[in-house]
Amino acid sequence: MTGAPLETLSEHTCFGGCQGFYRHASAAIALPMRFAVFVPPQAAKGPVPVLFYLAGLTCTEETFPIKAGAQRVAAELGLLLVAPDTSPRGAGIPGEADAWDFGVGAGFYLDATQAPWSAHWHMERYITEELPQVVGEHFPADLSRCGIFGHSMGGHGALTLALRHPALYRSVSAFAPIAAPSQCPWGEKAFTGYLGADRQTWRAHDASALVADGHRCPPILIDQGLADPFLPTQLHPDHFEQVCAQAGQPLTLRRHPGYDHGYYFISSFMADHLAHHARHLG
Repeated sequence: MTGAPLETLSEHTCFGGCQGFYRHASAAIALPMRFAVFVPPQAAKGPVPVLFYLAGLTCTEETFPIKAGAQRVAAELGLLLVAPDTSPRGAGIPGEADAWDFGVGAGFYLDATQAPWSAHWHMERYITEELPQVVGEHFPADLSRCGIFGHSMGGHGALTLALRHPALYRSVSAFAPIAAPSQCPWGEKAFTGYLGADRQTWRAHDASALVADGHRCPPILIDQGLADPFLPTQLHPDHFEQVCAQAGQPLTLRRHPGYDHGYYFISSFMADHLAHHARHLG
């Protein structure tokens, strides 16, 4: 990966740092991939901790930088923020963009094993292996201090990747995550398409099942809005809370009356999440 080319799409001075948008040829995805990086002002003096944000269904690499309101606090705390796209794009697979909850914009942060998706849908490998290498090559990132967080599908990704790769991440949090995907329509659709019909294989990508099966990660912070329309059918934070309590996995689950599933909710508690990560990343 040394010297991998990186195309700068745009860069913008922001709270004394730089918010940039970039594209590169991904070996893991076998297609071009876009991602966003906010470099805080502290990086002028040397490498800083890195926080990876995984966005939800239908989102892109632009969603988090534009909507979450994270740069001001990240600039104060000295955190480098990385926001990748949510799936491969331009693969040309028939039907790849027919549904908003599967295919384009819906990578679910796993490596597909079923054709035709297995040719390009390698989001786990991309997030955990290739993207950190690219970030480390081109930005002042201290890759020994990485955290991960996300929203909805991205919250699912943050939880599962932290549980599956505990050596990579020193901090983890989520907003309204799909916490038991094997038990909800979104997860059942994605897992069947990407992984096949054998539900036993799904457990390796289900945060609740991973904790029940013995996987552990740093203490988790989750915020959930109680006016979230997806709460009753798609998210299952109560089940995840029960599993973590039984297994001894540290979890703080905060429930907020009146808040829904969108970025008004996320931006309301973004400072708390960044502070959570800063404490663990040092």
